[in-house]
Amino acid sequence: METVQREEVEDVAVAGDVFDRAIPPLDAVDLFKWVLEELAALQVPLVMISGNHDSPRRLGVNARLIERAGIHLRTGVEDCARPVILQDQHGPVAFYGLPYLEPGLVHAHFGAERASHHAVLSAAMDQVRADLAARPSGIRSVVLAHAFVTGADTSDSERDITAGGVPSVPASGFTGADYVALGHLHRCQKISERIRYSGSPLAYSFSEADHPKAMWLVDLAADTAITARKLLCPVPRRLRQMSGTLQDLLTSPEYTEYEPCWLHITLTDPDRPHMAMERLQQRFPHALKLSFSHERHNGSESYRSRVQGRTDHGIGLGFLHHVTGIPATRAEQDLLHEGLESVRTQAAAREAS
Repeated sequence: METVQREEVEDVAVAGDVFDRAIPPLDAVDLFKWVLEELAALQVPLVMISGNHDSPRRLGVNARLIERAGIHLRTGVEDCARPVILQDQHGPVAFYGLPYLEPGLVHAHFGAERASHHAVLSAAMDQVRADLAARPSGIRSVVLAHAFVTGADTSDSERDITAGGVPSVPASGFTGADYVALGHLHRCQKISERIRYSGSPLAYSFSEADHPKAMWLVDLAADTAITARKLLCPVPRRLRQMSGTLQDLLTSPEYTEYEPCWLHITLTDPDRPHMAMERLQQRFPHALKLSFSHERHNGSESYRSRVQGRTDHGIGLGFLHHVTGIPATRAEQDLLHEGLESVRTQAAAREAS
């Protein structure tokens, strides 16, 4: 809100994952309500789409009504080609909102040949381009989309959206848009001059400890030229990772600066100390995660290291190979993939409702 007023922002765009879960906690709902009220009071339009963490139906309740207050929510497939038309000193700008499109649920609506991210996003952008072509020449366009674009950097905290075997979509799919504001990945990054992720305003895993959280302040000129500045978000509490023996961490003054931080602590003691986390939290009250570098490897620990970074499909195939002693056949691979996608699609449908 301070940035909106200081920079005289003319529009706020939020590219999905408004909440962290389909049914958010009440304090998150209260914060959301406060932001909407503040922006409406300032008469600054807000264009927002739902992400894969959101429930589209819950987020989109009363969307048509609150448009009168300048709050423009796009949470359904039927609104992909219904732009929000805003005016600036150079004329009209069409904002198109492409919410997270779960392929298994929406491919029939778009008439896509396959239930894949590439297919449904391509079909949605075809609708956007068709709508743009029917509008007066010279109108500028902004697309908000919630997707994993090929070439972007991920972190450990994004929820998996694998579908059709490939979770990513090419940047070329957004051809025709003057600017693309992306959501889903948590790292602030530039795919191209016209395609950018703002990232999450807070870190959601320790893999993001060294990722500066930011937002983009974008100027879209009359000739569609782009000027963008990265503005750092405030940091309410730093994330840090530290390691050492329990005694050293509890007594050494060199760790004083870590006391107010959110922490991932790795203990290097040869044996696991008794009530280690409870003792550490007496000095470091915001310690969140505890690991042991000299843990004697039991089955769960070695298994966890083996599956690190692998897909559900890859883990399943590995398990099948382990218990049978032979690799899965092509038919077995396809059957496992079909089963996993069916379960994931059903889970997505429940969250969407």
